[in-house]
Amino acid sequence: MSGNSSVGQRTVYEDGDQRNYPQSEIQTAERYKEGKENSHKANDSKDQRSIANRLDKEERKKEIVETSSKEAEEYKKDPTLPARNHGNEPSKGAKIDAELKAEEEEELRRKGKA
Repeated sequence: MSGNSSVGQRTVYEDGDQRNYPQSEIQTAERYKEGKENSHKANDSKDQRSIANRLDKEERKKEIVETSSKEAEEYKKDPTLPARNHGNEPSKGAKIDAELKAEEEEELRRKGKA
């Protein structure tokens, strides 16, 4: 059909690198990032993981949650901390938030509530 067109050059209509490979070649080709055999979801009862591996995974999950919650608490205490941790100057808004927080804490101390 590509040879019957009278518009443009013949190379425009040729497949170039777009070709259909034979089924035998597809079956023997190396798979790209193919999933591993018996790889299931973490909570799948058919998974071949040992109990020790599952416990280890759960412990690592808890550690990640604990570290992220500690960082979040520190960020709540000092709004300029994220910028300073990354070696940057805190934004104007973060500086204002820090000043407001300091003023509120001072006022609470004067009232004797903190």
